Amino acid sequence: MQSKCFFYEKHNLRWAGMAIGLIVSFAAMAAEAPIDRHALVTRNNVTLTQPDPLTPLSVGNGEFAFTADITGLQSFPAFHENGMPLGTQSQWAWHTSPHSNPPALSEAFENYQVAGREVPYASGQNPTGGYSPAAAWLRANPHRLDLGRLGLSLKKGNGDDAQITDLADTRQQLDLWNGQITSQFQIEGRPVRVQTVCHPQRDLLAVRIESPLIADNRLSLFLRFPYGSEVWRNAADWEKPDRHTTSLRVNENQALFTRILDDDRYYVNMAWSEGGSISLRAPHHYELRGQGDRLEIVIAFSPSDVFDPLPDFSTVQATASAHWRQFWSTGAAIDFSACSDPRADELERRVVLSQYLTAIQCAGTRPPQETGLVCNSWHGKFHLEMHWWHAVHFALWDRLPLLERSLPWYQSILPAAKETARIQGFRGARWPKMTDPDGRESPSNVGVFLIWQQPHPIYYAECAYRSHPTSQSLERYRDIVFETAEFMASYPVWEEANQRYVLGPALIPAQESYGRDRARNLNPTFELAYWQWGLSVAQEWRKRLGMSPHPQWEQVRTRLAKPTVLNGVYTGIETPPYTITRDHPSMVAAWGFLPLTPMIDPAVMKRTYDHILADWDWPSTWGWDYPMLAMTAARLGEPEKAVNALFMETPKNRYLANGHNYQSARLPLYLPGNGGLLTAVAMMTAGWDNAPDRLTPGFPDNGQWRIRWEGLKPMP
Repeated sequence: MQSKCFFYEKHNLRWAGMAIGLIVSFAAMAAEAPIDRHALVTRNNVTLTQPDPLTPLSVGNGEFAFTADITGLQSFPAFHENGMPLGTQSQWAWHTSPHSNPPALSEAFENYQVAGREVPYASGQNPTGGYSPAAAWLRANPHRLDLGRLGLSLKKGNGDDAQITDLADTRQQLDLWNGQITSQFQIEGRPVRVQTVCHPQRDLLAVRIESPLIADNRLSLFLRFPYGSEVWRNAADWEKPDRHTTSLRVNENQALFTRILDDDRYYVNMAWSEGGSISLRAPHHYELRGQGDRLEIVIAFSPSDVFDPLPDFSTVQATASAHWRQFWSTGAAIDFSACSDPRADELERRVVLSQYLTAIQCAGTRPPQETGLVCNSWHGKFHLEMHWWHAVHFALWDRLPLLERSLPWYQSILPAAKETARIQGFRGARWPKMTDPDGRESPSNVGVFLIWQQPHPIYYAECAYRSHPTSQSLERYRDIVFETAEFMASYPVWEEANQRYVLGPALIPAQESYGRDRARNLNPTFELAYWQWGLSVAQEWRKRLGMSPHPQWEQVRTRLAKPTVLNGVYTGIETPPYTITRDHPSMVAAWGFLPLTPMIDPAVMKRTYDHILADWDWPSTWGWDYPMLAMTAARLGEPEKAVNALFMETPKNRYLANGHNYQSARLPLYLPGNGGLLTAVAMMTAGWDNAPDRLTPGFPDNGQWRIRWEGLKPMP
């Protein structure tokens, strides 16, 4: 049998032993009835009985998402301004603000001394502080665009506009099994019922509204279009109506909107039930009125004016239901219902909702942004160091195609990544950190110095190969693996005095607290282990393809500097200040996120872990830190600590009623936390290469975690 171990043949026997143990475990589980997936999913449906600015609900498909308030639409956006915004976004929808002479990235370059030569980095610093005008524009452009706001216009009996406080008997449910939001409420005793559903393959929303208020002309639908926004959260600018145009063509009960924003344009096709009529209320503001007590609409968004025929509401509803039933019925599942630990129900809720949220927000053809398709953190750009946290879990949950949807994007930007490496004097491909669809690095005084995203594509490719160990998998990803490894082998600096390769300077580790010392930082613990692991896997790919080991890769892999140990624990970096006890405690990722490598001493890592638990500034940590800690604790043989890490009482480990991982007012949702949770729980449940030979090795063996699971893949 070909070794499933990533890089050391001596682990083959351990892997074989684990495989036998897993076969026994699977046999024991097979004796039980299959998990009732419908019951598992539906008992975790989201039900809201009052408006909450932090808990809007979303429907989507990975490429497109629509976020709704308590009415099932976007009727009261002001209520959510200081909570979680109401967005309508797509992977293709971006806007660029006009510029008389758009700056080149080179205008943001600043040279750093590395091994006696000058290396340009797009740090974009202004000598007087902050970013230069060129860097500021490049950071903000292009930015994601809000495609439009769709909501209810509600009138009270006296003709006044109804406010959100006028809604009574509110009840809203996200039906996970069918992918539908159903919202019910009353206005002065008159009922309103709204069903909201997204097509699983198209940027298309379908809505059914039922209410006697329609016939009374007290309920209509509004559709508004904004300009693009460069601000932090909101992808919509409603204050510049003269900067964009909207044109409308109506044919009976169907309308085609053409939207032009500077050099960008898109199209909106909307159809409604018989008897409805549409009118212009103000620039970019349209009203749709219906007849009787039901109004149905279907609305599609596209970068081109060529649309497939619009289905009706019932067709979209049935298509979405079939899609979500298939989603939940396949892939992996974990059932915590037989557990007696009081935290088990909440863990199951987080796990089920995180599966839904990452499927609609993180499973597109491009890497997602941290706030998905809801709001515009970092101007809507995505961060490649976060892609691991967003999407690796798909492979472990036997949903590899949802990870692989985004991997061709790396191939598409490979020329740009190779050009970045060339400009800096390196070989191979240097992947950007903060970027947009074209793969151009965004200027940053932090992001351009990060390197921990570099081995990620090798990890994704290895996940794909482990699921499908074929020559086709090897050929599909070989360029990505080899060009990544080529950069990784050319980036370290040979230090003659100590006969070793070092990482840095001009480097900031995953723990970004060391940013001010970027010109001097050397050898972060996690990055050293990840570098060695990535080059080892790349060499294994050469072997699988019948190629001999690459000499330079091997020299760097075997002669990398070792992590620094002070007072018996790993430091963050090798150079002063060594360890800052805030932000990500990323040194633990060197054995947790990663399997054990020769870089890491388990005894030192155990002391490091306990030292971090005792001394770290937890309010400064982030949502993926707790799954990271859980994975390390599991590998250390400390399952109780692993569970405790998942439930750490700290502000950014908060999971809202809608399942989102809340960080702060600036980041009301944070999808790396959701994805990291799914990765950690899968690993703790199904195990990892060379894990202890027992069921659920990452959970305590105390009789309180009687977990049933199906379909999970062991983690590397």
